[in-house]
Amino acid sequence: MCLATYQEIQQPDEQIDLAKAALYIAQEEYPDLDTAEYLNALDTMASEVKECLPDSQYPLRIIQTLNQYLYADLGFAGNQTDYYDPCNSFLNDVIDRRMGIPITLALVYLEIARRIDFPMVGVGMPGHFLIRPDIPDMEIFVDAFNRGEVMFAEDCENQLSQMFQQPVSLRPEFLAPVSNRQFLARMLTNLKYIYLKQQNLAKSLAVVERIVLLFPGMILEVRDRGLLYYQLGQYPQAADDLQSYLVKVPDAEDAVVIRRLLAEMGN
Repeated sequence: MCLATYQEIQQPDEQIDLAKAALYIAQEEYPDLDTAEYLNALDTMASEVKECLPDSQYPLRIIQTLNQYLYADLGFAGNQTDYYDPCNSFLNDVIDRRMGIPITLALVYLEIARRIDFPMVGVGMPGHFLIRPDIPDMEIFVDAFNRGEVMFAEDCENQLSQMFQQPVSLRPEFLAPVSNRQFLARMLTNLKYIYLKQQNLAKSLAVVERIVLLFPGMILEVRDRGLLYYQLGQYPQAADDLQSYLVKVPDAEDAVVIRRLLAEMGN
């Protein structure tokens, strides 16, 4: 992990700069990436949006202006055809290609909104990341993946039911705002599953290490890191993580399997 990533995510949560942190994560894939270039790109986009803002500062009018600029003028879009392309998870690629997945398109939207002093927050709805204005008593949501579609709670419930192909009752936690650390962990979790699907164990391990750095108490991630170490033949590190997992969750459903792996490694 590069020093810049470590320093950024070790700050108090409210001081973490999401765009910088996301670019530092991308820099580990693209070592020559110029983070300042992409931060400047976000600044430029925000300046151009400001020039288009209506005199009325009513939130829905501001969202309409953002949507017109991002989706109609610049052509940002959800990547419907290759959703699991790792490029969809790297902010520099999303800005260059104007294409991404819900959480990275949400990040672009949030960063521009922040720069025009229109506070918005991420919403970690299961299966589909949303954003919403950070305004008391304003329960509207924006789907950055679907051209900034404005949704209400009922729409969110319907979307969940469609995704899971069964009726889903909306629970308050489904629409709760996420912290900066939670935002980055969700981005990284997407990347983790993409790399696992590709059987790229080394990159999967690097991503899990970042998640554990964000949330040292996420014991399932510690277990997964141990399993990746094991598959990569790094047995001392694997044993440390898997033993820590059993100490924390001695009655885990997979405890028998984990103990068998530890025995194989002589522990």
